[in-house]
This record gives sequence, C-alpha cells and structure tokens, in this order.
Amino acid sequence: MRCPPLLIAVLSRLLPIVVLGLAIGVACWPLNLLDRAQDQLLQLLPGFEGGGWRPLTVAMACAPLLVMPVLLWLQAGIWSEAAGSGIPQTLVSLEHPERAAALLAPKATVQRLMLWSMATLALLPLGREGPVVHVGAAVAHSLRQRFPRWLQQLGRDQLLALAGGAGLAAGFNTPLVGTVFVAEELTSSFGAKLIWPTLLACVSAAGFSNLGGQPQFALGLLHAIPAEPRQLFWAIPLGISAGLLGALFGRLLLDTTRWLTPRARRQPLRVGLVLGLLLTGLTLASGGFASGDGEALMSWMIGHPDADLPSAGLLLARLVGPCLALGAGVPGGLIDPAFAIGAVVGQSLGQLLGLGMMGLALGMAAALAGATQLPVLSVVFALRLAGDQQLLPGVVLAAVIGAYCSRLLMKKPVYHALAAGLE
Repeated sequence: MRCPPLLIAVLSRLLPIVVLGLAIGVACWPLNLLDRAQDQLLQLLPGFEGGGWRPLTVAMACAPLLVMPVLLWLQAGIWSEAAGSGIPQTLVSLEHPERAAALLAPKATVQRLMLWSMATLALLPLGREGPVVHVGAAVAHSLRQRFPRWLQQLGRDQLLALAGGAGLAAGFNTPLVGTVFVAEELTSSFGAKLIWPTLLACVSAAGFSNLGGQPQFALGLLHAIPAEPRQLFWAIPLGISAGLLGALFGRLLLDTTRWLTPRARRQPLRVGLVLGLLLTGLTLASGGFASGDGEALMSWMIGHPDADLPSAGLLLARLVGPCLALGAGVPGGLIDPAFAIGAVVGQSLGQLLGLGMMGLALGMAAALAGATQLPVLSVVFALRLAGDQQLLPGVVLAAVIGAYCSRLLMKKPVYHALAAGLE
C-alpha cells in the first residue's frame, strides 16, 4: 500500500524537526542528571537537613575554594573560548553569522559544558539556561554544516533560534517556555512559521531529556486559591519590590562582569581564590541556602511555608553569590538565581502580610521579569515550576510590573547587554 503524497510531505517536514529535538534532548540529558545530583548534595547541608555542620558538609562548603581557581585558570588559558554563559554567545551567532563557527564550535561547546559541570558539582550559585540554550544552537549549527539542505525551509537564524529554545525546553522540561523564549528573546517574533516547528522541537527535546519523569510542578504545589481582586491588589507592591530587586540583580551582574572578567583573565588563580573564599563564606553563613542554583531552596520553602528564614542575609547572599560566579565568566544562568531572589522576598513579605504562598509566586515572577525584561517567559516559567494556575491573574500583573520597573535600572535586557560585551 502506497503512502499518500500528502502524508509523505507532512512527514518530510515534521520528522527532521523531531530528530533535531531528540538530538538536543540527548545532549542535554547528562546536564539534567548533574543538576539533580546537585539537589541531592544540597540536601546534606545544615539548612536543608536541619542539623549542624559536620566534617563532610564543611568540606562541601569549601569546594569553591578549590574549584573557582581551576575554573578561572582554564578559562584564561586552554579553554578561553568556553567562558561565559552561553546565551550571549548564541545571540551574537544569530546577529553575526560569520562568528557562529567559532562560538558554536563543538570544542568550545564541550568545554563550556565541562566548566558548568564542575561548577554545578561544587554547588556554585548559578543556573543552567546558558549552557543548555548554547548546546541546542550548537547541535543545530553542526547538523546544518554537515547537511546543508537539512531543514532548508528554515533560515540559518531561525534554525539556531529554534534549537536554542529546544535546549531550554530540554534543560527544564518546559516545551512552552522554550517556545516563548525563542519568540520573546531570540527573535522578537511570534510568527507561526517559526512557532509551530519550535513547539514540536521543544516537545521532542524535553520528552527525551527528562525520561526519568518530573512532577507537573517541578518545585512543588502551591496550595493557594486567593480571590482575583486580592491577587491583583498585592501584585502591585510585590511586582514593584521584587521587580526592582530582580533588576538590581541584573544590573549588578552586568557591572560585576565588566569589572571582574578582565581581572579574572589576568590573574585567574588569585581572583579565583578570593571568589572561592567569598562563596564559601556565604555558604557557611547561610547554612547552605546560598549554594546551588536556587531550585532546592525554593522547593524547601514551598515545603516549609511557615519556616523562618534569615531574610535580609539570605537575600544579600542570593544577590551577591551568583554575580561573583557568573561575573567571572563561569558558564551558567540567571533564571533560577533570579527566581530564588523573588521567592525569598515574596515569602518573607507573604508571612508578614498574611499572604501565604501567593507572595512567593508573585515574587518569583516579578523578580525574573525584572532581571530579564521577559514578562511572558516569567509567567509561564513561574507557573510551570510552582503551581497552580489559580494564581495566573496575579502572576501576570506582577511580571508585567516587574519588567517595567526593570527599565528604570537597565536600558537594555541583560542577555543582550552581555552579548554586546562580546562584540
């Protein structure tokens, strides 16, 4: 029985996109395993475990002292092409095609993943969206070079953007977030020609890279069903406060990167030792809450809604720690750290004002929107990580307010500002 021509035409367009998504999912799968390993290591620290410091946990807290000098030494020398988050490099590759071959080369990609892996196992306070977006774009770039006619209905820029979004989807098991990231950040276009294949690639990538399964709400379920008027009312002050803190985090990251990166290149061992000492101090002072990307902290907060946190000190640690690591050029991301900042602010104000978990959800969305100026992404991400959808009206308003507040401190979105530093 012959296959109908229409079915052949459809499959010829869909299968290459699915294959691309699967390839990106395969590449991101080990990173997800390492991220889960970090969460398991964090559970041993006193803040999460509820006990005191032991020789093993003190040694874990001191890991940055050993790892940061090594990371900066590698970045300043034999692995110099691997420094940086990964998203700025992807943006530059989209805007300057002649640089894509170097920025998305397999060697630089593998080295960036190695650096991020070392940083993650050392419990450094940085996220992972940079490496996963970069690895997605790198996979697509390599396939297009090997097969020039492959997915020829998509332009080179469209293909790299689609693949970058699929990498984000694979890293966080969030197909819709990956698609929104492509439209809102990488291309500034919600055109159907790109959105439809992006959705397919993101579903395919996320489906493979999270074979072990993941809860519907990755960090936990928020048991809060406040009335819509109450949500909208409190979204205004929380959107402003958490949004400005998120913007402060983004601005601090930019300033730290401009000041710290050249010094780390000139004196990697000395700067690495100082940064490692500071990060170790933040870990010891916070009981471990200042370590890691922030997901373990947010999950703990959702599971302990009435717990008392050292809000001011922890907030300072979550602001400064990621800037020290990312500002020195260590590959990573700012999404989870920004979420953690918003969660600390939101839960603290929520306890003070009797808002419950609503404060945490509104704070998360507002802080991420403030850090990135991506309100749609922030809404979808916040609801995906910590449910439920009953909080949608307040989360939307808080994210929009947070993004607008960010314009007061940052004229250019953080990823594009970082990319400008590479040009």
